[in-house]
Amino acid sequence: MKNTAMFWVANTTITLVILTIMATMNFPFNWVFYVTVLGQFMVVYMVYKVLTDKYTTTKTFKDFYEDHPIGRSN
Repeated sequence: MKNTAMFWVANTTITLVILTIMATMNFPFNWVFYVTVLGQFMVVYMVYKVLTDKYTTTKTFKDFYEDHPIGRSN
């Protein structure tokens, strides 16, 4: 499986949502603490992967939104 940036964005998001649910449901402190530390490392690694991803596009700020480009007529 290719480790793309979006893979890490999705996994980090899911982990932090699970962490929020665990904290709300009064899970033991050590579980919440360890998942918090894991989540912090995942956020740092996710940011690194997003910033170093080899993604390129032809879109510019003049294109406005991707689903409704008003800068160009295609």
